[in-house]
Amino acid sequence: MDETGIRAIRALIARRKRWDLMFAVIGVMSLMIGILTFVTLFVDMIIDGAPRLSWDFVTNFPSRKPEQAGILSAWVGSTLVMIVTAATAVPLGVATGVYLEEYAPSNWMTDLIEINVTNLAGIPSIIYGLLALGVFVYQFGFGQSVLSAGLTLGLLILPVVIVATREAIRSIPAAIREGAMALGASKWQTTADHILPYSTAGIMTGVIIGMARAIGETAPVITIGALTFIAFLPEAPIKSEPPYLSFDWLLSGFTVMPIQMFNWTSRPDVAFQHNAAAAGVILVAMTLAMNAIAIYIRYRLRKNIKW
Repeated sequence: MDETGIRAIRALIARRKRWDLMFAVIGVMSLMIGILTFVTLFVDMIIDGAPRLSWDFVTNFPSRKPEQAGILSAWVGSTLVMIVTAATAVPLGVATGVYLEEYAPSNWMTDLIEINVTNLAGIPSIIYGLLALGVFVYQFGFGQSVLSAGLTLGLLILPVVIVATREAIRSIPAAIREGAMALGASKWQTTADHILPYSTAGIMTGVIIGMARAIGETAPVITIGALTFIAFLPEAPIKSEPPYLSFDWLLSGFTVMPIQMFNWTSRPDVAFQHNAAAAGVILVAMTLAMNAIAIYIRYRLRKNIKW
């Protein structure tokens, strides 16, 4: 190659490097804009809500007097709804993802299901609320209860869990399947003993994203009739006498943190705005704690896996 060709190649490489640097700078700037926006809003929320952050605020029921109002019923309701949501969406979503990726035949029906699952992830949450109002509240007779809310939010995050499960399974090297089957393992043994353990970390990522979305949703739970003011708690799931477990709380009325915040922000009194800010700080803390638990579980599972 002559000198002219070498110079042209060097110029092309230098131009490509400049483009790489430009895109890296744009990416960092975009990331910083998102992070700084969140930090600014969060810090402003902490400043407004700090005077109300106390143990009494966490353990008191809502009140018409802002200095006496608390979020006890709201955070308990959010916790119970998230338990139902996780118990509904995670097993069903993982099972669906495993079936579509490992067992479903390649035909037009499977393609149709895959398209619909992907499209469901983009449907506005209010549509899920209207569906739940007609099916869970009226058709099944669950009423305006924790169970209805949990099932609604479970449907909302179900497509996210399914897609995350399928992507995690696809990332497993084909050699693992081939090696297991070469040693005489059945399809189910390969899936249960190898595919699922190796893909659990990726599945947990989808669960984290879905649950973080569900805990902050307001439109679906408002649609099914969540209360904006509630001064009682659902019956405790665990009792001191036999049979020790109670499921009456599933059909109890409820409220959740986003609705409690919406109720306070709609009031003209500035003190209620401070209550809403304090509730927002606690809601973010609950979300981070829930994500931290899931990340820890993912870390432990990934650490125990030996490739």
